[in-house]
Amino acid sequence: MRPPIPILTYHQVDATPPRDTAYRSLVVSPATFARQMGLLKVLGYQGLSMTALEPYLRGEKTGKVVGITLDDGYVNNLEHALPVLQRHGFSATCYIVSGQMGGSNMWDHAKGVAPKRLMNAAQLKAWVAGGQEAGGHTRNHLDLLKISDDLARDEIAGCRRDLQDLLGTEVRHFCYPYGFHRPEHAAMVREAGYTTGTTTQRSRTHAADDLFELPRVPVLRTTSWPVLWMKVATRYEDKRRDGR
Repeated sequence: MRPPIPILTYHQVDATPPRDTAYRSLVVSPATFARQMGLLKVLGYQGLSMTALEPYLRGEKTGKVVGITLDDGYVNNLEHALPVLQRHGFSATCYIVSGQMGGSNMWDHAKGVAPKRLMNAAQLKAWVAGGQEAGGHTRNHLDLLKISDDLARDEIAGCRRDLQDLLGTEVRHFCYPYGFHRPEHAAMVREAGYTTGTTTQRSRTHAADDLFELPRVPVLRTTSWPVLWMKVATRYEDKRRDGR
């Protein structure tokens, strides 16, 4: 039985927004991100993209590893996260909203979140050229629970086609927008040719987990060093699975 593997979830790596800003907790400062990656390195962990993590998830390899994922594809990931990842020899998967590349987080605007730039084609290619990975996050960041099956299938499979056409490489990993999905969406992800699907369910991954419904470990603005260690190395997050 393989040991639990944490897959860390980040969104923006940027200056802290003003107080009372919606979803302020999802913005981790560049200095905090750098300290967190440094802590993982000191503790002996290797930060890996989802493709590099796959053999560990399947039990084919063992080691002290964590998955690193960043949702949505913000330019600030390229600007602030990439140099830190490279410095430590880590890789990460950035889940891209293919239909909004070069635009902003339009799905958040009505919630009071300030527009933030998303990577354009050239910037995403720079991210990949820097040793990192792109995954699919649908074409338009739609809530899969609120759209038809036909549209959901196009959002999921179309995103993979968009990214593969742009990058000229296989796109193997998918992340459900907002973490929301039903079993039929997981089936669509599999049918589209992805090899994993990640959610926002809180827990480290375990051997019995479905590769198309993988839980993750959220890292927030206020996540301290001791709490990060607990999230990665103990049952701290496992106990929060399914809201327990």
